[in-house]
Amino acid sequence: MQRKRYSPGRVPGTLLGLGAGLAVVAGALTGCSAADTAEDVTVDAKAGAAAAPVAPPGRYRTLFEPCGAVPQATLRDLLPGTAALTDVERAAVLRGTAAVTYDTDRRVGCAWTADSGNGTHRLVLDVERVVSYDPTVSDAARAQEVYTRKQLAAGIAVPETPAPTPTAPTAPTTAATASGATKVSATGAATPTGTPSSPTASGGATPPGTGAPSAGTPSAPATTGLEPRLLGGLGDIAFVGDALGTTGGSGTQRVVSVVFRTSNVIVTVEYRQRTTGAAAAPDSKELQDRAQNLARLLADRLEE
Repeated sequence: MQRKRYSPGRVPGTLLGLGAGLAVVAGALTGCSAADTAEDVTVDAKAGAAAAPVAPPGRYRTLFEPCGAVPQATLRDLLPGTAALTDVERAAVLRGTAAVTYDTDRRVGCAWTADSGNGTHRLVLDVERVVSYDPTVSDAARAQEVYTRKQLAAGIAVPETPAPTPTAPTAPTTAATASGATKVSATGAATPTGTPSSPTASGGATPPGTGAPSAGTPSAPATTGLEPRLLGGLGDIAFVGDALGTTGGSGTQRVVSVVFRTSNVIVTVEYRQRTTGAAAAPDSKELQDRAQNLARLLADRLEE
């Protein structure tokens, strides 16, 4: 049989076909891998863009035990009727009565009551830890909403935050030195120089509605400094409320409430005194001072 002549540099047709087939397969694999990578990047980018920021949690996770939070000496001052009790009776009163709550990490309270010869003193302590279930609203912000409702209920208005005043663009100011020349202000309005600033400056009559009030104008009621008001230096924000009312018969009752917020915890100290018969009405300053002193003591307790 005659053999085929070998020619240097010539590639058989079978090898050429095999090489072309491998190149097509490799190109297809490369295209699939690139497409998969691009889709993965697109999905990851969308997932990251959809994530919303989460508000920070409150500072407090638990609450203190309320009945043991008030020192015995402070309780004896707030409840003067305990001085006439026996040791056993006094110990029972100073122990207090805990409020019934379903979660002591969310809300706790305690109450003490003591009768005296001319009336009754009662102290109520309420401590609430506020939790926001909205991930975009912090616990402290939600606690501020609860505090604001308490403040409004006490008849204390919430100060409004004034809106920023827009500033007009400043234009060059020109003025002539000659007498009676026109001067251009920054607002663009032309005003003649030498014009009196008001009618009264040139001896004119006072415009209606201006000047000193007439003798019949009612004046603002005098304040005593003991009315319901905001307090400074107590927690993040605080107020004191004071209400005087009557009880059965001819008795009177004064209720003083001091409420303050520290982060996501709201503390309410309610101190009331009821008198009977012809006894004088409870003194507002005395009750407010005692309630504020206790509130500051509890604020320090929260900082421990």
